[in-house]
This record gives sequence, structure tokens and C-alpha cells, in this order.
Amino acid sequence: MKRLVWLTGIILATVALLFGVNVILNKAQEPAKASKAGNSTLTIYNWGDYIDPSLIRKFEKQTGYRVNYETFDSNEAMITKIKQGGTNYDLTVPSDYMIAKMKEEHLLVPLDKSKLTNYKYYDKRFLNQSFDKGNKYSLPYFWGTLGIVYNDKYVKASEVQTWNDLWDAKWKNSIMLLDSSRDMMGMALASNDDSVNATDTATLAAAKGKLDALMPNVKVIVADEIKMYMVQDEAKIAVDYSGEAATMIDEDSHLHYVVPKGNGNIWFDNIVMPKTVKNKKAAYAFLNFISEPKNAAQNAEYVGYATPNKAAFALLPKALRNDKQWYPSNQQVSKLTVYQNLSPTLTQTYNDLFLEFKMSTKH
Repeated sequence: MKRLVWLTGIILATVALLFGVNVILNKAQEPAKASKAGNSTLTIYNWGDYIDPSLIRKFEKQTGYRVNYETFDSNEAMITKIKQGGTNYDLTVPSDYMIAKMKEEHLLVPLDKSKLTNYKYYDKRFLNQSFDKGNKYSLPYFWGTLGIVYNDKYVKASEVQTWNDLWDAKWKNSIMLLDSSRDMMGMALASNDDSVNATDTATLAAAKGKLDALMPNVKVIVADEIKMYMVQDEAKIAVDYSGEAATMIDEDSHLHYVVPKGNGNIWFDNIVMPKTVKNKKAAYAFLNFISEPKNAAQNAEYVGYATPNKAAFALLPKALRNDKQWYPSNQQVSKLTVYQNLSPTLTQTYNDLFLEFKMSTKH
């Protein structure tokens, strides 16, 4: 035992000495780019596990900037932090409707396109969206869809190709729904061939009635737990986002994802420069870095969501590029709509109708 302690002491002392030497060498060899930039730290506020960590290290090595990476779990939490202004976030990644809201509240800084050298690589289909015409404030980061996850042990692909297929009586007590008023009301609206951004009272009432008719087939209404439950074989079908579906499928080969035919939702998470930005030079350096096709392709493979970077898409494995679960056809995409930022009154209406649905008694 004493010999072990003695050897451990020598090892620790040696490690400490080498660490000290390494720190000195690193400081001596620190890239000039960062020191010339003045502020050598870039602070990014992003969703959890939403970037390949090796890309952050690569960016730091290439540019000399140090990345301070913080995470949030909802758009609402993100915007609250930005409003508080306690942290100098240089970049953040809100979803489409939240970008519109942040614009209205003057929380964003316009992007200087002359400094975005890799802007040319983005697919024009995913630019100039309704929430940020002309991409004045944002760059697309990832995109995806709302769709149907099914277990092939109980369900055939042909049985769940449209939203209306979920109302079939054979799926009694078999479906898990997202605890999201906008998404579930959107699903009901789409099943009636109405806009997912409907504002008409009668149209919304009809959608709520359609949801009520689905209740016999609903097993449970949950949030993130859907992933765990589907992998554990707790339900035959679920309604969830494409990226969440990708995570499930990685863990269970019996699970598959379908983008229903017809109307539906397409969503975008975009990178923006909030008013709290402190280091614009580092922010533009990162925007160009993450827009570089090789980096964007690597990030897409790691995260599991669809890349809006056309040049990066071309670098992805052929099997992934041709997988309609994650990259639906242009025809399908053309029928999908981004959620618009609704007024507080309309948002409350959606919430109230969905709450009434959740509180209804199963037949």
C-alpha cells in the first residue's frame, strides 16, 4: 500500500509539472488572431447538444478565440435571458416564430452580408422565410418537420402516410401526442386541409373538434418522454419532431418516421446576433466557420437534423441524402408551412382549445 501511495505521489507530481509546462507553452504559442481581436471570447447561447463539440475545438484552434458555450431548453427561456441582458451573448439560435418576436421587440442586430463569405452555400429554398424576409437578421442552422413515428412491429408504413390515418379506429389507445398546443392544433388543422396558422374562430373550433374525435386513440400526451416511451415499446405510434425521431431510431431499429402527405409544419432554427453581442468580429468568424460546407456536413451528421446548407448536403453520405425521413422531396416541402408568430390573444386561444382537449374524457 505504501509503495502504491509513493508511486501515485510521483505520478501526480510529474503530471503537475508537465501540466505547468504545457500551460506556459500554450500561452507562449497562443494564436495572434485572438490577441489582435481584442476580446478573445465568443459567447454562444444554444440548445443543448446542438453542435458537434469537436467543431468548437476546431474553431478555437483555427481562430484563437475561446468559446463560452451556454445552453437553454426553450425559446421562452432564451428570450428571457436576452432581455435581462446580464450576459453578453454574441450568438444564439432561436426557432422561426421566436425570431419574428425578437425582431418586434428590437432584440436583434442586423447581419452585415458583406462579412458572410459563406452565405452562398445556403439552399435558396430555406432563405427568405416569412419570419425573416431577406435574412436580414438570421442564418439558417437546421430545419425539420413535424411527423409520425411508428413501430414496424405493429404498424405498416402504408397505414400512416397522412395525418388523417391517425384517426383510424384500429389505433385505439395506441398514440402518444406532444404536449404542445401549437403542434397538435397544427396537426388537426392540417388534417382538415387548413392552414397551420389559421386565425378564423370557426376553423380553430373545427380543428379542436377533430382533436376531440382523436381522443379514443390517444394513449398519453407528453413531452420529451416520448423518446423514452417509444424506445421502450410503450406505444405503437407517436407524433413528434424529425430530430427527436432520429434519436429514437438510433436506439430502436423498429422505429421509423414519416412526413405526412399534404399540409403540415416545417420549422427552422436560425443563428442570430442578439442585442447583447459584445464580440461581433468573433461572431462573424463563427458564422462563416459553421457555414463552411465540410463543417456544416459534420455538424448535421452529429446532430441528426437536416442541414439547410446545399453544399454541405452534397457532402453527406448518399444513404442519408436519399432518406426521405429527414430530407423529404421538394414537392413535400412545398406543402409545408412555417409557424407564424401569433398575437398574444390568438396564442391564448390555441392554448385554451388544446387545454380543453386534454381535459376531455376518453370514450
